[in-house]
Amino acid sequence: MNSSSTGTVRDGATPLVEARGLIKDYGRTQAVRDVSFTVYRGEVVGFLGPNGAGKSTTMKMLTGYLRPTAGKALVAGINVAEDPIAAQRVLGYLPESAPMYLDMMVIDFLHFIADLRGVTSDVKRGRIRAACERCGLMDVLGKDIGQLSKGYRQRVGLAQALLHDPDLLILDEPTSGLDPNQIVEIRALIKDLGRDKTVILSTHILPEVQATCDRIIIINDGQVVADDTPDALTGEGAGAMIRVVMRTESFVDPATVRHVLGGLPGVLRVDVQNAGSNTQELILAVRASKNADPREAIFGAAVANHWVLLELHRDRVSLEDTFQRLTQREGDRHAA
Repeated sequence: MNSSSTGTVRDGATPLVEARGLIKDYGRTQAVRDVSFTVYRGEVVGFLGPNGAGKSTTMKMLTGYLRPTAGKALVAGINVAEDPIAAQRVLGYLPESAPMYLDMMVIDFLHFIADLRGVTSDVKRGRIRAACERCGLMDVLGKDIGQLSKGYRQRVGLAQALLHDPDLLILDEPTSGLDPNQIVEIRALIKDLGRDKTVILSTHILPEVQATCDRIIIINDGQVVADDTPDALTGEGAGAMIRVVMRTESFVDPATVRHVLGGLPGVLRVDVQNAGSNTQELILAVRASKNADPREAIFGAAVANHWVLLELHRDRVSLEDTFQRLTQREGDRHAA
């Protein structure tokens, strides 16, 4: 796993987006701490983290809506803090709660945004039509935005971000508050947009990233903790997860089991997922290091301690496993 926060290196390629040591302080609170990564043209990058991790703050610094306390955000080589208007010509932004005039008709709102964006009159009509067709808005152009479902409002938000034909789309929690059907529709739309746009998708919803992204950056507590492909974060490169179900003759403290198995070669962590007090049946998730297979050692430890193994098998590490490992607080990880 590459957790160096440098992103994927492409020989001879110039990054479209660069975050260089971004820091954002709110008084004594540091929301973002030395965040660095690069995004190249054609990538669809998931910016993933728990609530409060610093995702939206980072996105706002990339788009010029917030000025960093320290560090630089570059878009197409432009320092966003020094020339936000020039940078914003290159990017389209859909914030988590997209501001809209609810009493405006969809078509009027898009004309208004196109004018604000400086889209010239000779191309404006074509740009609006193309954005509406792509975002599935042709049937609601005459409706007030306030009459639309939240799913359609998100579509309007995506359409306004496309009007000036930007190279980069930055989408902050684009499916927040949508119902399951609307989520599927917006995901499909984002995937389609990724065919000819560079996309940074900020979210805390794991299926969102797996469905749409070819690279994942995970942020926690204001810092980048992983930057790699989905396969590297969930496949062999992420190590292995071993499920163990055992029963003991008499009560054994789960902490003791965790201590015994945690000391075996190749074992990185042991989590007790369930401890039945009556049958003393323990369900364990054992995380092993890359290329390690401690199943034989686990079997030997069970025999030596008179534990009855009911189940022992190796699973593929899921994105959820990786996410939890990287974002849980140290005290939470070791709780029984």
